Amino acid sequence: MTIQELYAKRANAWDAAKKWLDEKTDPTTGLMSAEDAAQYDRMDAEIQDYTKQIQRAQNAANIEAQMQQPTTSPILGAPKTGEQTRNEKYSKTFWDAMHSKIMTADIYNALKVGEDANGGFLVPDEYEKQLIDALQEENEIRKIAHRITTSSGEHSIPVVRSHGTAQWIDEEGQYTESNDAFSQVTLGAYKVGTMIKVSEELLHDSAFDLPGYIRNEFARRVGAEEEDKFITGDGNKKPTGVISGVADKTAEIGVTTEDAKKFTAEELMDLYYSLKSPYRKKARFVMNDATIKAIRKLKTQNGEFLWQPSLVGAEPDRLLNKPIVTCAAMPTAETAGAQIILFGDFDYYWIADREGFKVKRLNEAFATTGQVGFLVSKRLDGKLILPEAMKVMKLKAGA
Repeated sequence: MTIQELYAKRANAWDAAKKWLDEKTDPTTGLMSAEDAAQYDRMDAEIQDYTKQIQRAQNAANIEAQMQQPTTSPILGAPKTGEQTRNEKYSKTFWDAMHSKIMTADIYNALKVGEDANGGFLVPDEYEKQLIDALQEENEIRKIAHRITTSSGEHSIPVVRSHGTAQWIDEEGQYTESNDAFSQVTLGAYKVGTMIKVSEELLHDSAFDLPGYIRNEFARRVGAEEEDKFITGDGNKKPTGVISGVADKTAEIGVTTEDAKKFTAEELMDLYYSLKSPYRKKARFVMNDATIKAIRKLKTQNGEFLWQPSLVGAEPDRLLNKPIVTCAAMPTAETAGAQIILFGDFDYYWIADREGFKVKRLNEAFATTGQVGFLVSKRLDGKLILPEAMKVMKLKAGA
């Protein structure tokens, strides 16, 4: 089934769910019978299943497109220290070393330019790009945030915290000094990694795609961990999340609901307009599946549903005509005081990837079980550089 056919089936399922909701909801109480509500939940689950299948199909198409791209690029100019990782010879030798238990002098000499202090080696440059692309497919925040690559150390970003103002002045009167106030946001390089184990039989099988296996496993594990910390990380040896509560570094509260366990259409409107107009131009909503499910039942005062499903590929679902991003790391409406919906311009959430993914082969650690371990790591940081660019809906504290 094609992606477009999946979109069409989801649209039909949504039309049926809307009709059911309209017909079975008591206009006086706004409630449905338990039997009718259970049927609506089944219809909504079908919509979610189509949504997930569309996402899987799109991810597969993106990965296939990436795999069709050239895996190497020419070196234009004389190589310098550190640039040998772009060399075809380095790439071949690197994967020979990952497949082989024995590190010969020739292999070591060829890889020495990419060696790290702990015995690992930098991955070839073209493979590093594949890892970054795979991470982006697994991590929704990476797709919408502002991403930069740093060569080493910390990276400081100057930020305007407040702007100067103008005044009315009498003839020949004095001008009052009013300057912009600047500050700096510093992005560090925190280490994240995972251990991947592969059986010796697979490593010796010429048909086994070791680079692809490591890429997919690394992206799946680290992508989920990154996404969680981009939302809730406390900045202690990890990125600072958008709703982590770290003073002066997280999204501002736009709306606090009147109910500790649910929100209304009017409160969503309030959240929308709590964000200043310049940031609304590129803003999007971020929430988890459970919150989207609740929103699908909400209507405007004109009786129109707030949630608008996408009908074509590459176009996201919309809320109040703004894109919706589904993020599993966002809290649900099960806990009073939880921050459940983000709305803002994610160009102001910066992710800094430090150059150089590293892989280390472990020959003896799992020898008794016939396995070989691979330690794969990278360094990165993430911070919201302008808190007013994002607003969050917070549930009322208490019962």
